[in-house]
Amino acid sequence: MSNPNFDAILTTTLANYRKTLADNVFTARPLTYWLMNKGRIRMVNGGTKIVEPLVHALNTTVAPYSGYDSINLTAQTGISAAEFDWKQYAVSIAISGIEEAKNNGEQQLINLLEAKIMQAEESMKEGFNVMFFGNGSLSNSWNGLGNLVEASGVVGGIDRATNAYWRSYEENTALTLTLGQMTTAYNTISVGSDVPDTVLTTQALYEKYESLLIPNLRYTDTATANAGFQNLLFKSAPVMYDTACPAGEVYFLNSKYLTLVGHSEKWFAHTDFVRPTAQDARFALILCYGNLTVRNAKKQGKLTAKSA
Repeated sequence: MSNPNFDAILTTTLANYRKTLADNVFTARPLTYWLMNKGRIRMVNGGTKIVEPLVHALNTTVAPYSGYDSINLTAQTGISAAEFDWKQYAVSIAISGIEEAKNNGEQQLINLLEAKIMQAEESMKEGFNVMFFGNGSLSNSWNGLGNLVEASGVVGGIDRATNAYWRSYEENTALTLTLGQMTTAYNTISVGSDVPDTVLTTQALYEKYESLLIPNLRYTDTATANAGFQNLLFKSAPVMYDTACPAGEVYFLNSKYLTLVGHSEKWFAHTDFVRPTAQDARFALILCYGNLTVRNAKKQGKLTAKSA
């Protein structure tokens, strides 16, 4: 006979693991680790869209004055918003009747479920990371660097063709990677101290960058290294390689303007375990609602079509 408390044991164990699951998924790959470490994960509790306010023009009333001079009171524009759709992400956990029967004791059930959760966790790590390097081309895909860091197209409801402030820097000539290309990309999207704080690329281009450095002058970011990620500094930004990064691409990212938004009620939330009428098994879902957003595309950049 199966354990009568089976559902309670599974549901409680899954609930207790929720925060650990989220932390493990978003600190496992360079891109998601960087988002988590920079505090660029924001929880909101609803809304028909995810709205990111934008400041895209200066206030033109700024001017010196003297005594009783008139001060310009012209009403200002230059503040807008980008709107992003909510997206969904899920993984299922299944336990068959025979697995339940073989793991009848409470601790055995917990151990079995933890193994299932670990399997789901590894799958979510890879799935999120690949998606966040994608271009959001599928209707149900979350945004990725492929469409957020771009010089053309529509993102957040804003057309880059008619809004220059919304275009990222992009250099896409098919060339061997050089320090000069990286310097131009970094400097173009920098304003004073507002600079890229990470560079993400492929293993091949990471190794190419390493070969361009002067021996004995290969500095690393200690915090990033302590988190388990190889890195080399370019100016002040750690350069890392990510297995999901598309071939030939180098991303220059400013975390101040990239945010992973999640729904506070549906962020690694789980459903109860249920048994379908026609199957000898129980199923639960782990659900995430959210999207990856940008609120200053001009402060992001990328090199494409580069070779080692």
